[in-house]
Amino acid sequence: MATVVSLEGKRKSPSLEPLLRLCADDMSRVDREIVVRMRSPVALIPELANHLVGAGGKRMRPLLTVAAARLCGYGDDSDRHIKLATCVEFIHSATLLHDDVVDVSALRRGKPTANTVYGDKASVLVGDFLFTRAFELMVEVGSLDVLGVLSNASSTIAEGEVLQLVSQRDISTPEATYLEIIKAKTAKLFAAASEVGAMVAGRNGPERVALQSFGMNLGIAFQLVDDALDYSGREAKLGKSVGDDFREGKITLPVILAFLRGGAVDREFWKRTIEKLDQREGDLEQAYSLIERHSALSDTLERARHYGAMARDALGLFPSTPLKSALLEAVDFAIDRAH
Repeated sequence: MATVVSLEGKRKSPSLEPLLRLCADDMSRVDREIVVRMRSPVALIPELANHLVGAGGKRMRPLLTVAAARLCGYGDDSDRHIKLATCVEFIHSATLLHDDVVDVSALRRGKPTANTVYGDKASVLVGDFLFTRAFELMVEVGSLDVLGVLSNASSTIAEGEVLQLVSQRDISTPEATYLEIIKAKTAKLFAAASEVGAMVAGRNGPERVALQSFGMNLGIAFQLVDDALDYSGREAKLGKSVGDDFREGKITLPVILAFLRGGAVDREFWKRTIEKLDQREGDLEQAYSLIERHSALSDTLERARHYGAMARDALGLFPSTPLKSALLEAVDFAIDRAH
């Protein structure tokens, strides 16, 4: 593979900082709203919820909501965009709590998962609590259209998780099914988060469509990179155990491509380790080797760049502003995490 050398010197790594800086006031309000809405007389609920939500993270989804609203000229002094961003974060956090139980995950954002600390039952039930808080916030915003978008996103996410579950350890899963899964379980909430930002600003025409497309394509690119990182990232950087997808028999694009491009011996390896979960010492390193040999990682990242380009194109109808530039850089950041 040829190496492209920049003639302009070392490229500055893209960052979320410009977007976070421009949306700092709104995101501070979102953080305060999160704290208020996690309150409950049942002490375990805010304690467990704060274990996940309070751990920080990039908060990309609520950030997209407030950024999309501002991009569309939202200047209302009300807190409707804040409530929607908080709602989006709660939907995301609830799915994480449930996912970690299903996946038996040990790390989340570099910390022990809530299910590891508090147990599976508590994690599932607090996830349910966050879902109900999310729907309370939707109702308070007072828009049936917004309620429709976010409730549809919630059901689609659940469908995506179930589809992933039934596809788990099925090494013959086609790439099209994999894409269907990540569109549902990840990209749909990115899309909804961006779309409701336009809606709360009263932009229900081309801007709404553009931001929905932006979020969907950004979400696909984001998940493709996440799945690539599981076979290339360092645990400290990734915030979860590297190789978890392999150990769980999860079907992701790097594995699909390596399986399809491998010979009989390679395919038997994947059937044993993924389908039968008969994993032995050295198998993870062998998986890395096969994925590298068949360019499965580089091609996964190439697909991520493709969807990133479509996300960037979706913002074409908006005038050039610092906020638009920051959103474009956020796309680059989502993809550049792999490097």
